[in-house]
Amino acid sequence: MQQINCDINNCSHNKSGICYSSRTDIGGANVSSKSGTWCDSFSGKNLHDTLTNNAIADNQCDYLTCEVRNCINNANTLCNLQYINISGTKSTIYAQTKCSSFYLK
Repeated sequence: MQQINCDINNCSHNKSGICYSSRTDIGGANVSSKSGTWCDSFSGKNLHDTLTNNAIADNQCDYLTCEVRNCINNANTLCNLQYINISGTKSTIYAQTKCSSFYLK
């Protein structure tokens, strides 16, 4: 299981800076910088605060996929890092987030 460090405090999957979504998907197929990536799993607390989410559970993310083909850490649509970092402190939609662990091949 990989740990996803997240500074997006208004995401419903964030629990003390760690992602507790059962599945996390990183998007941005042919990007060339971190700012072109995003977390498809972002779920804003302001829109989904009444939904049950994994942040209440004791399990961190079980499955991490990555469609960012230009990232050195992408291994056949799976991230080969033990820890990744997602950023976007004031994000209100997924497109305002980014994978800070992205490095161009």
